[in-house]
Amino acid sequence: MIEMQLRYSFRLYPNGPQRAALARAFGCARVVYNDALRARETARAAGDAFPKTGDLSKLLITEAKLTEERAWLGEVSAVVLQQSLRDLDAAYRNFFDGLKGKRPRMGAPRLKSRKDNRQTVRFTANARWKVTAGGDLSLPKIGDVRVKWSRGLPSVPSTVTVIKDAAGRYFASFVVETEPVTSVESDRAVGIDLGLGHFTVLSDGTKIDAPRFLRRAEKKLKRAQQALSRKAKGSNNRNKARIKVARAHARVTDARREFHHQLSTRLIRDNQAVAVEDLAVKGLARTRLAKSVHDAGWSAFVTMLEYKAAKFGRGFHRIGRFEPTSQVCSQCGVKDGPKSLHIRVWECRACGAVLDRDINAAVNVAKAAGLAVSACRAQVRPVLLPAQRGEAGTHRDGQPTVAGIPGL
Repeated sequence: MIEMQLRYSFRLYPNGPQRAALARAFGCARVVYNDALRARETARAAGDAFPKTGDLSKLLITEAKLTEERAWLGEVSAVVLQQSLRDLDAAYRNFFDGLKGKRPRMGAPRLKSRKDNRQTVRFTANARWKVTAGGDLSLPKIGDVRVKWSRGLPSVPSTVTVIKDAAGRYFASFVVETEPVTSVESDRAVGIDLGLGHFTVLSDGTKIDAPRFLRRAEKKLKRAQQALSRKAKGSNNRNKARIKVARAHARVTDARREFHHQLSTRLIRDNQAVAVEDLAVKGLARTRLAKSVHDAGWSAFVTMLEYKAAKFGRGFHRIGRFEPTSQVCSQCGVKDGPKSLHIRVWECRACGAVLDRDINAAVNVAKAAGLAVSACRAQVRPVLLPAQRGEAGTHRDGQPTVAGIPGL
């Protein structure tokens, strides 16, 4: 059986001295990363070959510790500094792979700032970190940090990354190797149509409302951001106000992630296969719908569906974004042509079926993926006499009854 890597995150609660030690670790890792980036960019500008990671390690870590300017590098674990160099290697590799078309394009590695909202350090097995008998996370040169364990780890983790987010919260992220979980097989398959009015519409006719966490929190966020703008730059009060804004955004992010987890888990548990459309999220993010698209978090939700399907042995299918799911009648398969977004219900001119736009699209998503699904609820009302070809159909405005998911 093929093993897969999963990441488990838990909240950390370091005390005062431990927070100071973590701040030193964040700072030292950042300095080594920036020094290595400058060395490589200097070599590139001069037309020389990139310095190898081993040479950079000797120059920027081993020898730098002996100098007065970088003697404080010895106050943190050497593994943290080595991992910082490997992170730079990964950044360059991803950048060049993007240029070659092996992955989506991304920017060139840039210098890190101490003002970055997210700070991380990674400990591998060489650092000899461990989970103590009391449940604390023992980190070299930091101490035993209290962890809030929300669940158990399926296997012994290979690495742990300590993260400090913009809201000042600390997390431990473990990478573990695990095998797919054997689950009860289901005879159901479902197509999923993602949207903004409804977050998801399923091929069985179920509609899940978009929770719109960001929209609902806009008033509180606005007040917090206004309070931040009134504070003097560089003052302690401004830093406190910044943390309040970050915590307000963190609450929205956490609520959205919890909604995605509950919904994706239910869909994977209840269906043997799921199909979803590959949406052009980056393109939509440059339109007037950008805030709503960000609030929905489609990409994160689809990613959860994909890895949970692999974990529980379910089928996962993506169909191309140019598949005409909204134009094809799910009853007879005839392409009826493009429809304006304000048309939510339309009548097929070939067979006369009156179709809900979103349910019809969800059924077509499943069929495009080769899944056998029932389209019984794609028809909104029965039609006794099919419309003739070329005859204009009668469109209806309005939304059908919304069905929510209990427990979400």
